[in-house]
Amino acid sequence: MDPVQVNEPSWRKPAGMILILLLLAVWCVAVVMILEALDLPLWASAFAFIAGGVAWLWLLPMKRLLRWMESGKWRQ
Repeated sequence: MDPVQVNEPSWRKPAGMILILLLLAVWCVAVVMILEALDLPLWASAFAFIAGGVAWLWLLPMKRLLRWMESGKWRQ
C-alpha cells in the first residue's frame, strides 16, 4: 500500500497575503493623494475611486498575484 501523501502548506499564500496588504496600502495612499491634488467635484472623485478599484483588481497586479498564490505561475 502507498503511504498517504500529505500536502505541505505553501509559503506562497502567507507571502502573497502580506504582499497584497502592502500593495493595497500603497495603492490607496497613491489614489487619495492624486485625487486630493486634482480637487475634483464629488461625483468625479467617486467615479475615479471606482475606476481605481477596478484597475487594481483586474488590470494591475492583483489578478496575477492571486493566480501565483494558487498555482505558483504568473501566467496561464
